[in-house]
Formats: sequence, C-alpha cells, structure tokens
Amino acid sequence: MTNNDLLRRLRYALNLNGETIAGLCALGGYEIPPLEVLKLLKKEDEPGFAVCDDLAMGAFLDGLIVSRRGVQEPKPDAAPKVAVRLENNLILRKLRIALELNEESMLAVMAKAGVKISKSELSAMFRAKGHKNYKPCGDQFLRNFIRGLTMGA
Repeated sequence: MTNNDLLRRLRYALNLNGETIAGLCALGGYEIPPLEVLKLLKKEDEPGFAVCDDLAMGAFLDGLIVSRRGVQEPKPDAAPKVAVRLENNLILRKLRIALELNEESMLAVMAKAGVKISKSELSAMFRAKGHKNYKPCGDQFLRNFIRGLTMGA
C-alpha cells in the first residue's frame, strides 16, 4: 500500500482534514502547508498529485501519537532517532500506540472488518523482525484494519 493511499484511508477513518494533518506532521517534526497536504491526498491520476514519502508519513504517525498520548521525554541513555523505512508492521505498531489499542481492541476492530485472527497471529506482527515468530503485516491486513477503524467510528 502506498503512503498516499494510507494517508487517504486514515484521513477518512479518523475524520481528519488537511489542516489537522499538517498540524500532526508538524508535531512529528515535518513542516508541510495544508495546501501541500491536499496534493498528497489526491489520487495518482489527478492533476497536482504529490508522492507522500516515508519521512512525511512517519512524521504524520509520530504526530498522531504525540497529539493523543503526549510528548515522551527521551531517556538519557537512548540512541538518537534514526530515519527508518516504514513497513506495514511499524505502521500498525504506531497506529496501535496512537489509538491506545490493546489486543482485544485490535481483534474487535478486525472483527468489524470481517477478519478473524488469533491473539498469537496478531502478536507475531509486533515482534522484532529477526524473532522466530515474526510475521510480516500484509497490505490487505492493514487495509482491513483501517476499514475496521472506519466502521467503528
């Protein structure tokens, strides 16, 4: 799933407008004017379309976390933050943190989208990439999760 598609889906699921998205990006450390956000929300074949890169999407998700959970003070022995390629597992983890969802809530969201998944399958998506029980989060799973969020709102 492209970042633009993800941003459009989250916009509808969370009932956000361009100004709100720009504000969330700013909270995440990425300044973008609301008019530029509208370009990110356009479909690929529409005039004025702009690609949403991992930096902008990561800042949006981080800003969503900060807006809902507050700023987390960095630990004194923590390593500096490094830009990471956004994968579906990381996106799912950031959405879980921002929306303060536990396992039962996530399973309920998936049930609203018509998807049955076990707790162990879900927890496998939050494991470290090298862990023997790690499971990659597919595009379809992420789409269904966002669809469940939309249906629950």
